[in-house]
Amino acid sequence: MKTLVFQSMIRAPRALVWDLMLADASYRQWTAPFCEGSYYEGSFQQGSRMRFLSPSGDGMLAVIAENRRPDFLSIKHLGIIQNGVDPADNDMPSWAPAYENYTFTDEGNGTQLVVTVEIPDDFEDYLIKTWPIALDCLRALCEAKSKR
Repeated sequence: MKTLVFQSMIRAPRALVWDLMLADASYRQWTAPFCEGSYYEGSFQQGSRMRFLSPSGDGMLAVIAENRRPDFLSIKHLGIIQNGVDPADNDMPSWAPAYENYTFTDEGNGTQLVVTVEIPDDFEDYLIKTWPIALDCLRALCEAKSKR
């Protein structure tokens, strides 16, 4: 397992960045660089089970480990969903659990977003390339909405 850290300075209020990151329509937009048409099923409430899915029904099963709106969100990834089927509790991958954490802080005229992800080694190249693109999409969405 490796831990990767990504940062983005977004010229928008913290609560707006939080809301747009998690709202269904904008989530689908900023996560498109990972997988066009990606979406989620579930709730971002602490303790809730989440399914992060591609249009084919593949994706990740997770639990919201912590939700301190608008400061911190922690997603605990449990396993891989294949063809829309969740992994059995006794059939979790060796890398599970893996955490994806979002920290939001006020900085200057906006929000500093820091994303920390624990990943299996074989995803490193893909994520190093894709996370900055996704964060640029989120930044653009937030800054456009903030100017209105």
